[in-house]
Amino acid sequence: MGDSRLAPLLLSEAERQVLQGWVKRRTTAQGLALRAWIVLACAEGGSIVAVAARLGVNRGTVTKWRARFLRERLDGLADEPRPGVRRTITDAQVEEVVVRTLEEVPQGGTHWSKRELARKVGISPSSVLRIWHAFGLQPWRTEVFKVSPDPMLIDKIRDVVGLYLAPPANAAVFAVDEKPQIQALERTAPVLPMLPGVPERRSFDYVRHGTVDLFAALDVATGKVIGKISAQHRAVDFRDFLDEIDRQTEPGLAVHVICDNLSAHKAPVVHRWLLAHPRFQLHFTPTYSSWINQVERWFAELERRCLERGVHCSLDALKADLEGWIKIWNENAKPFKWTKTADQIIDRICRYCSRISEPAH
Repeated sequence: MGDSRLAPLLLSEAERQVLQGWVKRRTTAQGLALRAWIVLACAEGGSIVAVAARLGVNRGTVTKWRARFLRERLDGLADEPRPGVRRTITDAQVEEVVVRTLEEVPQGGTHWSKRELARKVGISPSSVLRIWHAFGLQPWRTEVFKVSPDPMLIDKIRDVVGLYLAPPANAAVFAVDEKPQIQALERTAPVLPMLPGVPERRSFDYVRHGTVDLFAALDVATGKVIGKISAQHRAVDFRDFLDEIDRQTEPGLAVHVICDNLSAHKAPVVHRWLLAHPRFQLHFTPTYSSWINQVERWFAELERRCLERGVHCSLDALKADLEGWIKIWNENAKPFKWTKTADQIIDRICRYCSRISEPAH
């Protein structure tokens, strides 16, 4: 039964339909849906105590929204503006910050700083930074790119990606490349070890004790690496590395080698070797497209975990570290997972070329 001391809550048919729509619609905010439930329950004649128990809220909540509805009807169920400092930045200023960031540069500069743009627009630097964060703008950052001019770009992408996603049966697929000019660097002062609150420290200058080249063949199925250290990376050195791959690969398997367009990979001595080893087939990546060769991902791990912070007082020490790191890697090898299809890669390149071909560029 309703409470006789409360003013009756009566709904028009239009109000009832709106409230029922708020309750049923999935996109309605939870707070607004609850208020609609409260009003509908009260309109059925339920007391404040009964409505509160039925909806699992306290009596004060029911009293508040019942009274608000009686006073302001449907408009009373909306959230009231929150208290606080009034907004001082206009929509026009926000738009000006975004437009200037995207379409202009400061006089004598290549990109805006927050202080330069703040002076230009007439707001604080912190406000400019908040607007940049809100719109995902980072004018201090830049990236480099190179669109491959290879006339066989599409065919080579399909060929290489096809080997990653659907390798041939009874075959081994290797991603092969050289990391040239690996330096044996000795710091001019001993490295200071890491301490709580203090990172490892090393001198910025060094003594170089020579360089070596590293040939690496990544088995894309297992993640294991065949490595060979060489003084140079000539065609005959590449041929010798193919011999090493041949020795370490099961005799009954065909061998597909993914490599770049270095002239040493196409030299006559390599051609003669391939004719003498018909189970080997070379697949070339597009020019300026080292990102498609999975061994480059392995080289990044080698650089980060072995070379970048390494100290080597001689070439022999460097060679020992390289061989040891490859051995440790192979003991716990895991393949890198290629996820993009050839069509996805080609579509992205096409979209990018379309963008940079527009009149604005």
